[in-house]
Amino acid sequence: MDGAEVRAALLELVVQLGLLLRRRGQVARGLALTQKFAGGPSWEKARRLPEASAHDDDLRTVAYRLIDAAGLQRGRLTGLVLRGEDLVGADQVAQQISLDKEREDRLVAEMVSDRIRDKFGPGSIGPAATLLRVS
Repeated sequence: MDGAEVRAALLELVVQLGLLLRRRGQVARGLALTQKFAGGPSWEKARRLPEASAHDDDLRTVAYRLIDAAGLQRGRLTGLVLRGEDLVGADQVAQQISLDKEREDRLVAEMVSDRIRDKFGPGSIGPAATLLRVS
């Protein structure tokens, strides 16, 4: 896979993980990324989130840092696994007040996306990177 395909696949995993966490009323305090390669070897790295979250933006930022830390240049990547770690109930985490209009707009769009998925199914909406993928 090339870098763009790997990032698109990772973004899809981030969206799935975020949706699952929000539906379960949970947040993750950390993420773990496992990359599997042809021939059997694998690489795993975990990283803490700055604050517990189930929001796609927060999860994506840490997931991209994890994939960048791998520094892949060669090797056939055959699988990615993204796992939320140190999960707690969303009601146990204080919600921060933000005056960042762009972030608040993204969170509203995330809520709307979740409602569309609930109504029309999981494949009805997805991140632009995965929707634009050419087969």
